[in-house]
Amino acid sequence: MTPPETPTDGTATNGTSSPAVSVCLDGKTDGALPVLKKRSEFLAASRARKQGTKAMMIQARKRRDDETVDPSLVRVGFTCSKKVGNAVARNRAKRRMREVARAILPAFGKPGWDYVLIGRKNETDARNFKTLQGDLKWALRKLHTPRK
Repeated sequence: MTPPETPTDGTATNGTSSPAVSVCLDGKTDGALPVLKKRSEFLAASRARKQGTKAMMIQARKRRDDETVDPSLVRVGFTCSKKVGNAVARNRAKRRMREVARAILPAFGKPGWDYVLIGRKNETDARNFKTLQGDLKWALRKLHTPRK
């Protein structure tokens, strides 16, 4: 079976003029946040500030000035251990965390910071979505208040 033909001008095949992929003004597709991918980035975040909620653990670190990453970016990483469950449960938890991060981090995250969201067993995928958003907002407020 061959895939459907896609026109080269970016229009849909059903005659409408909407683009096949939505692109934000900053060049990212579908409003996605830049994602941490290297193990060293996750390890650096694990040595920084942490804040737990009932649904997830959030690690946050302010990037150094000498790093090559754009200082105006808010980056995020997601992880779930095998304690969360099988692959289906881990992926479900990460999908929910991705959606929460996509909704909350542009408004409440600080530029120049990296965040890692870690899913929790029986909580991340079962928690109400609005409550999950509230958990992330609360944790970000706690992480960004100055230490005494």
